[in-house]
Amino acid sequence: MSAVTVRRATAQPVPHPARGLALLGLGAASVATVATWLVTAEIFQAAAGSWKWVFGAVAVAAAAAVLLVFKPAVEAWRCSGRCAACGDVVEKRALAARVRESAWTAAGTAFAVLCALALVMFVLANDAAVQRTFFQGELIGTSTLDIIRAFGTNLFIAVVAQVFVLVWGLILALARLAPGRVGRPIRALAVAYIDVIRAVPAIIVIYLIGFGLPIAQIPVLSGLSQTWYAILALTIVYGAYVAEVFRSGIESVHPSQVAASRSLGFSYLATMRHVVVPQATKRVIPPLLNDFIGLQKDTALVNVIGTIDAFNQAKIFSANHFNLSSVTVVAGLFILITIPQARFVDRLIARDKAKGS
Repeated sequence: MSAVTVRRATAQPVPHPARGLALLGLGAASVATVATWLVTAEIFQAAAGSWKWVFGAVAVAAAAAVLLVFKPAVEAWRCSGRCAACGDVVEKRALAARVRESAWTAAGTAFAVLCALALVMFVLANDAAVQRTFFQGELIGTSTLDIIRAFGTNLFIAVVAQVFVLVWGLILALARLAPGRVGRPIRALAVAYIDVIRAVPAIIVIYLIGFGLPIAQIPVLSGLSQTWYAILALTIVYGAYVAEVFRSGIESVHPSQVAASRSLGFSYLATMRHVVVPQATKRVIPPLLNDFIGLQKDTALVNVIGTIDAFNQAKIFSANHFNLSSVTVVAGLFILITIPQARFVDRLIARDKAKGS
């Protein structure tokens, strides 16, 4: 780099962060602190029973987070002062970057604390009406055991349906990819099935299967239990979605793999079985798991055909006590089984990206 270029670079104006950014961080931390103590006082006035201590713990955690907010806010203030007095171009730019990062870190953390406090205040609003409606400790304690037992039905439906969905979805995907003129009618049938089923809400399919088959008096199918009707309906619905996932995985396998296998004397079905499908399955595991998470949640829809699952059990308690706290228990159970799986899917996707890079 020539001396002229260096002079021009150093002559350019250096971005100097105004004290406003540092004041933003300090102001956000101060507002979050005041709000935390106000909400804490409100908690011990409005909260009832054991929830007073639960919400109190939330307020204490928010207070601790607020104290952590002040660290980047104070750092932003100090760096702003040093930046104003600094004469070195490079150091001044570095200090400016630290001010921006620290100030916005403080503001972002304060915003998160305020959101948590707003949620607590919502629960305590109207003389803690939300708390009594959704989080009544006595009803939660009374209904939890029965709801957990009924939740076993949801898990059974989800696990068995997932097995059937994998098989049915793969069959549909292979049918949609049937080659040549011979496979054209099969492709048309598969496309029609997938398009129609994906266009119909799952709850309607469950309703039609659960009530329609017994009315139609179809041999074998009419004698199934409500649980197996639910499994059949969810298999029909999610098989269409999983078929598209499998199809995308199969089509992602390079055509040279198929050509090489066929040149070695493998038939089309043998090529799919030994070469294409194993590779495709590994590639579509994350989206498959996402579909299965949706399947697990949709097991709550089987209550429309009278299956005594966790949601139906909670509705019984809710109707008897005129309170929705038992339904909150169901929501908590689905959260417990769904969030770990969602994080596992994220981990798989991140690992695949790392391998690709």
